[in-house]
Amino acid sequence: MKSGMFADIPVDVGVVYEGERIRKGEMHAELGGPDVPHKFELLRVRPLEQVEDGKVTVVGPDFKDMPEGTKTPFAILVEVGGKDLEEEMEGVFERRIHYFTNWVEGFMHLNQRNTIWCRVSKKTVQKGFTLKHLGAVIIRLYHSECPIIEKVQVTFYTDPAEVARLYPEALRVYEARDARARGLKDEEVDVFYGCTLCQSFAPTHVCVITPQRYANCGAISWFDGRAASKIDPKGPIYEVKIGKVIDPFKGEWEGANESVKAKSLGAVQRVQLYTAFGYPHTSCGCFEAIAFYIPEVDGLGIVHRDFKGPAVNGVPFSTMADSTAGGRQVDGFHGISFEYMRSPKFLQADGGWKRVVWIPKEAKERVKDFIPKDVVDKIPTEEEVKNIEELKAFLKAHNHPIVEPSEELKKLGVKGLKGVEAEEAAAAPAPEAPAEGEPILAPTLTVGVPGAGGMEFEIVLKNAKIFAEKMIIRRVEKKKG
Repeated sequence: MKSGMFADIPVDVGVVYEGERIRKGEMHAELGGPDVPHKFELLRVRPLEQVEDGKVTVVGPDFKDMPEGTKTPFAILVEVGGKDLEEEMEGVFERRIHYFTNWVEGFMHLNQRNTIWCRVSKKTVQKGFTLKHLGAVIIRLYHSECPIIEKVQVTFYTDPAEVARLYPEALRVYEARDARARGLKDEEVDVFYGCTLCQSFAPTHVCVITPQRYANCGAISWFDGRAASKIDPKGPIYEVKIGKVIDPFKGEWEGANESVKAKSLGAVQRVQLYTAFGYPHTSCGCFEAIAFYIPEVDGLGIVHRDFKGPAVNGVPFSTMADSTAGGRQVDGFHGISFEYMRSPKFLQADGGWKRVVWIPKEAKERVKDFIPKDVVDKIPTEEEVKNIEELKAFLKAHNHPIVEPSEELKKLGVKGLKGVEAEEAAAAPAPEAPAEGEPILAPTLTVGVPGAGGMEFEIVLKNAKIFAEKMIIRRVEKKKG
């Protein structure tokens, strides 16, 4: 018989279940996720008298009422109260939802904010686990792990109309938080912050959070990091002494290197925060978007998590995410947040927005005000460009900076579209006529052969080698009748 704080929960709860993946065949229901337009998690600090400690409310069907295989809109609203709590702490505590829900056997939580993706397994539902139980787990873990919180209540929304109604308010809160963090520069502080919350899914990933480079998940700002490290100095979000500046343009500091080396157990030795090449920031899998290199034009594309279908390079987000995630440093595949796209430091060592050549329309609209005015209309979306050939034509027609790079871009090693084309032309071998007696190579040769009864057969020869001393072409008159 189970004992302790989770004795009444019908499944196990513990840190051992962090990182558990629930595959499609094991899944009873999916809550949120890439196929659902409205989903979010939100934590709000309320006056103590407005929070009923321990209360869990479910608006909409619970797990047992969801048909197997359901994909449903989903929202988690956590409201907390405490005499020492401040609104500025909301983002820090909100990120703990990811942490706490992943302690539940048979429940998977990925991502954050309005990109959450959760699954509950068939076995867990069969054991009687409900959203009420999930809420109880969240409340007890907040009390256990965050003593500064005195009261907690949780509301789950699975009613599509209610999730859609509340969704705009969640976006407004996120934007207000992000706006507070803008303005402070990396050069104006003497500490950064590190985060290892996602190491259960990517053991070698370490986020380095600066005023001008948000966490990849988009949920933790520099101010959130400061608050978190004060609330729980030994927790997963901690202070990073900057130390000696190694490369201010690429964004490399001695202290950041020491932090990622220690927290990744030596797997990552160096990190440069403002580039997608060389020693790029690692990615876990919770990133909001990916910056990816397009060698055919020497530019960078951006694709965000909710984009459906293939990007301009023919590869969907999910496939590129596999190449980007896992705590690795992969040249040309870089997990980023939307707020980092709004930063003046955005991939500045690679050319910044002047190097970006494609972005989905939805993502572009979210960051449009932060793209330089002389570039914004030169970056196509999926509505103008759907493949590499169309991309090349668009960039040339709109005189994108990547076509013929400026001296400033050339100093960064950017050769540009015309540079790529020149290299390809120089590398292409000139066609040679076959020497006498050598075979003519035909990758595909189709020969029509007449058959009986007016039928005609077709013989296709692949990679044929043809020897001929003489070729004769003559006109043949068809017989009438």
